[in-house]
Amino acid sequence: MGIGCGWRFIRCNKYYRAYGNHPNGRRIDRLGLNSGALEMPSVMLPPMSVLGRFRQLTRPQRHTFVAAFMGWTLDSLDFFILIFCVPAIAGEFHTKPSAVLGAVFMTQAFRPVGAVLFGMLADRYGRRPVLMANILSFSVIELACAFAPSLTVLLVLRALFGMAMGGEWGVGAALAFETLPKEGRGTFSGILQEGYAVGSILASAAFALFFHWIGWRGLFILGATPALLVFYVQARVEESPVWLEGAAKRRVRAAGGLTTAEVPASLLQFLPTFLFLVLLMTAFMSFSHGTQDLYPTFLTVSARLKPGTVGLIGVLYGLGSIGGGIVFGTLSEKWGRKRAIVTAALLAIPVIPLYAYGHSAVTLGVGAVLMQFMVQGAWGVVPAYLTELSPAPVRATAPGLAYQLGGLVTSWNGKGQALAAERWGNYPAVLAVTVIVVALALAGLAMLGREAKGQEMTAA
Repeated sequence: MGIGCGWRFIRCNKYYRAYGNHPNGRRIDRLGLNSGALEMPSVMLPPMSVLGRFRQLTRPQRHTFVAAFMGWTLDSLDFFILIFCVPAIAGEFHTKPSAVLGAVFMTQAFRPVGAVLFGMLADRYGRRPVLMANILSFSVIELACAFAPSLTVLLVLRALFGMAMGGEWGVGAALAFETLPKEGRGTFSGILQEGYAVGSILASAAFALFFHWIGWRGLFILGATPALLVFYVQARVEESPVWLEGAAKRRVRAAGGLTTAEVPASLLQFLPTFLFLVLLMTAFMSFSHGTQDLYPTFLTVSARLKPGTVGLIGVLYGLGSIGGGIVFGTLSEKWGRKRAIVTAALLAIPVIPLYAYGHSAVTLGVGAVLMQFMVQGAWGVVPAYLTELSPAPVRATAPGLAYQLGGLVTSWNGKGQALAAERWGNYPAVLAVTVIVVALALAGLAMLGREAKGQEMTAA
């Protein structure tokens, strides 16, 4: 009861319902209550918020989100299969792990090319058909990697894979956030980005369960299965309503001979923001790849854990990643995108002793879970944040390009870490220094950015 104010409060899963007038309330008639009923947000645990958000989606919105999530998940699966197989590939081709990690560099280096190529196609021809072409591309290339006769051929194939991988994220994010409601965008962002973590879990599980039987080439064949997702997109997913609206407007302007000079002007105004996003994504990429790419090799070479244990730890820290993305993505709806990023980044630093200096599989596993909870907690905000800051004419291109250019700048991260660890013989120190430097840099950059929570997705 509201003492002394003539109010009655009823607590439900998502709202305090208040009968009366209040400046912070919002009238709701859809629940069949009287017209004086008001809806006020309550503080709920993230799982409750997540379930509530999904119940509010229409069927087409759910199919779109599932397709974008699965596309990023399976893209990540194909990427992480190589990460877990680095020692085995090095052994077959008689080279050092650092040489094989050059494949990660090739993937990262060519991702911006894919972001531009597939992003421009999606801005021109629609999100849905380009997403399908993208999924087919990285699946076919992954299959080809299984038959690479030499490290050189594998490096070339991973460069092509980078182009396909670079296109998927931006196109999928544009399709998802132009279709989903703005309410709960942070929650959906956290879940969508954790498709990357789910992919790492699937790769970890495949490595732990099947590597002994089918080897690294068999795992790459298994990684070609994402091609089947195309049939789901074809049958269930609709085109972005925002893109359809924009396409209709462009046809009207073309038919009437109207000028579109305002579009380049708006994009020119966006340039400083775009450059900031590239810098921010450089820090983000260093945060994730700096804590993930070398870690399975560290567990195998330095901690001397067996493949099954390494795979299990990979599954566990993948689960931690998912939890972090959902929790901080949901918190960004209350705190704002910037505060959520800064908090998650700084909380990664106290985890270093367990993550890099644990003396057993258990302590290393706990450290890895906590580390990826924070790393992917910060990352969970990224899809919504980049999409909210990007104008409609380049919404499929700009977020993905900023994302992938950040990856390009940090493309030598894994190889550089491996070379440093091999030279100094100290994997833990390399991992620890990486976390401290990158976490502080990311937090500082995020504080300099502008808040964009709840930005409307409008057509060009």
